Amino acid sequence: MHRRRTALAVSAALLAAAPLLTACGNDAHPGAAAVVGGDRITVAQLQSRVGEVRAAQQSATAKSGQYEQAVEKTGSLTRDTLQSMVLDKVLHRAATDAGVTVSRKEFQDLRAKLETQAGGAKALEMGWLQQYSIPPSRIDDSLRTEIEAQKLYEKLGVDPSSDEGQAAFWSALSKASKALKIDVNPRYGKWDVTKSQRADATTPWIREDSAAARKQA
Repeated sequence: MHRRRTALAVSAALLAAAPLLTACGNDAHPGAAAVVGGDRITVAQLQSRVGEVRAAQQSATAKSGQYEQAVEKTGSLTRDTLQSMVLDKVLHRAATDAGVTVSRKEFQDLRAKLETQAGGAKALEMGWLQQYSIPPSRIDDSLRTEIEAQKLYEKLGVDPSSDEGQAAFWSALSKASKALKIDVNPRYGKWDVTKSQRADATTPWIREDSAAARKQA
């Protein structure tokens, strides 16, 4: 998982893995960046989400003139964003299967705590944008996912900082990945059902010229 979100210890667990693949095809799911549990994440939805990040970066760097540097640092944003969109669904499925629920008050309380730690709402928003490529409009969604992860560890009865806890957590996500029958458009890679991770496809017949690649970055 790409290095997105948060100050919480569980997030580190949600942000790293590697490949063993199940693929999809453009012909089977035209216009889809991925299909998760029968639900389509369209290319348009993915591009819209990436656009939110770019707009937030542009706004945040308006005075400093460092937008190009921000874009350069997040050159794999499209693929990283798709990773997050799919993995959030996988985690939600695993959490739901374990009986986890999250109330509005829980993520509101967590946000208030993190804002205090960061030095205010704006500081929190800027920090998450810079470190995890999460725009202000998506922080609440991200916090809900964080709490689901914490509660899943609790339901599994494991310590998230232990090797055993990590193994149990990823096993639950792997089970959810398999149940959801995830298909990723080869343009964006493939899905590792064991690690719950998007992986780059090695398909020499799929080519993106440099201009197209830059647009997707």
